[in-house]
Amino acid sequence: MLKDITIGQYFPGESVIHRLDARVKLIITMLFVVMLFAAKGFFSLAGGVIFLIMAYSLTGLSPTLVTKSLKPVVPVLLVTAVINIFFFEGNEIFRLGFISITDGGLINSAFMLIRVTALIAGSSVLTYTTSPIELTAAIEKLLAPLKIFKFPVHELAMMMTIALRFIPTFIEETEKIISAQKARGADFETGSIRDRASAVVPVIVPLFISAFRRAEELALAMECRCYRGGEGRTRMKQMKAGPADIAALIITFVFLACVVLIDRMN
Repeated sequence: MLKDITIGQYFPGESVIHRLDARVKLIITMLFVVMLFAAKGFFSLAGGVIFLIMAYSLTGLSPTLVTKSLKPVVPVLLVTAVINIFFFEGNEIFRLGFISITDGGLINSAFMLIRVTALIAGSSVLTYTTSPIELTAAIEKLLAPLKIFKFPVHELAMMMTIALRFIPTFIEETEKIISAQKARGADFETGSIRDRASAVVPVIVPLFISAFRRAEELALAMECRCYRGGEGRTRMKQMKAGPADIAALIITFVFLACVVLIDRMN
């Protein structure tokens, strides 16, 4: 299960999406989130899903990456969807004792499931096609106005990128620890909830120790390279938006406008 988590991973490529300015991709991702939450019906939500399919098809990446990014959260999505069935009014379809299932509950549950799935898949496109260095620069550039208020923009961008970058590393580390514990006779799949919780402790402790060790090594490496924050730093490669970036933004705004208009028409 852990090896299927692709959050935070970057897959190099030369596709149209890969070549877009990282700032533009970050803005498009935020607009896509707005697009999904602005949708109030299935027709308008379909606009967001079509936009996602178009964007992903331009990345040149395998469709299996999307299923891998969704696989770990499928149980949570299904449980949430089932719970939502019982909290919306509508025409009763089925009743078992005090439990009532309505058409409104089923519709809203399906709507929520599609929206959250699209949200996860859409956010993954950003990390799949943007390197950590580009992502740091994009966040720093977009938050640059906050420097007026003495906000540590560079440090925040660096922390966010490091956290995102180390997700795959810690997942790999967790798999190694679990394999080592299983080789010693640990059982994570049987027994009571208390037994399973107790079995997790020998995994969490080494994982935290490994995290602190990696943090210390990273801090030492940054110090050896004379890293002193973002003050006075320049970049070898300057970020420049081109015609493709402008076209991508225009297309995104067109889709967003269509989603809003479809909702108003319905």
